[in-house]
Amino acid sequence: MNDLRKSFFRNNKLLYLLSLALSVASMIILIFFAYVAQRLLDVANKGSLDELKSVILFMFILIAALLIVELLAKSIKAAFFRKAMYQYKNDAFGIITKKGISSFASEATNSYLSILTNDATYIEENYLSGSILIVVKLVSLFGGLAMMIYYSWIMTIAIILLCLIPIAVSVVVGNKLQAVEKEISEKNESFMGKIKDLLSGFFIIKSFHAEDTAMRLFKEENNELEREKQRRKNTEGNINAVSMVLSGGIQMSIFAVGAILAIKGQITLGVVIAIVQLMNNIMQPIQELPILFAKKKAASGLIDKMEGLAKSNEEEVGTLKLKNISDGIKFEDVSFSYNGDDKLALKDLNLSFDNGKSYAIVGESGSGKSTILRLIMRGYLNYDGAIMFDDKDLKDIESTSLYNLLSMVQQDVFIFNSTIKDNITLYKDFDDAKVNRAIELSGLKSLIEKKGLDFNCGENGVNLSGGERQRISIARSLLKNTKVLLMDEATSALDAETSKLVLDQILSLEELTRIVITHSLKKEELKKFDEILVMKNGEIVEQGTYDELITKKDYFYSLCNISL
Repeated sequence: MNDLRKSFFRNNKLLYLLSLALSVASMIILIFFAYVAQRLLDVANKGSLDELKSVILFMFILIAALLIVELLAKSIKAAFFRKAMYQYKNDAFGIITKKGISSFASEATNSYLSILTNDATYIEENYLSGSILIVVKLVSLFGGLAMMIYYSWIMTIAIILLCLIPIAVSVVVGNKLQAVEKEISEKNESFMGKIKDLLSGFFIIKSFHAEDTAMRLFKEENNELEREKQRRKNTEGNINAVSMVLSGGIQMSIFAVGAILAIKGQITLGVVIAIVQLMNNIMQPIQELPILFAKKKAASGLIDKMEGLAKSNEEEVGTLKLKNISDGIKFEDVSFSYNGDDKLALKDLNLSFDNGKSYAIVGESGSGKSTILRLIMRGYLNYDGAIMFDDKDLKDIESTSLYNLLSMVQQDVFIFNSTIKDNITLYKDFDDAKVNRAIELSGLKSLIEKKGLDFNCGENGVNLSGGERQRISIARSLLKNTKVLLMDEATSALDAETSKLVLDQILSLEELTRIVITHSLKKEELKKFDEILVMKNGEIVEQGTYDELITKKDYFYSLCNISL
């Protein structure tokens, strides 16, 4: 797996180096201001007017240079950050899209929301900007020390010895910030997950008058998050307070040493002022570097967290490319449990879906109907037995080639906040005749005539009815023109007339294997299928045509009578 840190610098190294160089140049100019201060004071004390003019001219040159460098640095750093974060978030989202269905389903989506929003912001501020700032602060520290050595090695040694104290303290307390930041990230994920749950269940909350409960749950999560953020601020404040007290004590000590050396005539008053000014170049880094290093380490931990989620991909990678399905799909002694325990969703399942035939799967809720489709779609691979596509084992088949031959329509339809056409084509180019055919077969023609292909569906299809969303989902699957069509309650939101029309159209398609899960036990619909599979407790208890099953007067017969 590629290190996500490389995303920041891919085709972006020049901007990074320019940002770093200009930031360092700006700090070097600021260090030379101490030299200007020393020269101004000493020339004013014992120099001439011509010397003063030269120093003032040099001062204005430095000011102009600083202005130019700062303007360039701000612009180039902004360009670097933009490209770095653009590439990082693209790569992070790319990692998510490469995960297996089962791996993704087992994880909370709010983890990814946090990674791509709050965590990304923290990484930009404390990993990218922090990396440049650390170098700048180090230049300030060592540049200031170099200038101090130039003026007085005695004062420099005194400063170094005194600075060892805050450095030692900062190493001890700085590591606490990483643990706090990790905890905040986890609390933020939980908070976002709670918001998502509460907003998703808004209708239920209102209809059951559960506003007080929703408010209580929100307050609890919000309180936990803000309490952890307060803990971070307290930790940062403690580090700052310790650094500030120590730096103040050191600064006063340096004043005392400088005063002694000035009285003895070993240095001038201008040198004392220059060294005092250079103290800012020393003390600020000592105060800030521990926090900068701690925050960068914490931000690095968030990058590792993203990579950790990528490593959690449980999907086994198949290598065989499935080019066609000639015979069909077979389940051979397949048993499966969602939680890996003894509670089996499927038990020793043996069945065949022959190429080009239509199958209806019926049974009570929880009988294992949807599980069959999920396994066919390679959603879970931790099953026992074998699922064969012709003579190829599903576990050995590459996902991309498999999905080129399968399409699935689910009861819960995902709709992009875009046009009807974009939602049918999924932003791909298709021949108009093929699009129109899919529209006709899915029963969308009247909707298109009324609203047009460019009608915006809204966020998750808010501008459409449930039936319209399902018809769009059916159209996109038919447009894909695969060998196998899987439908899980795909017509449940349609009115009876439209449902019959769509089902008739789909069942009339030749050379298409149709596997349809349905709760509808209407005679006129089920008689159209080549075979009906009746499920109970994860097993196929009956199978045959509608007439054959009704004649047996067994479990299917009782289901049909109950539904009447």
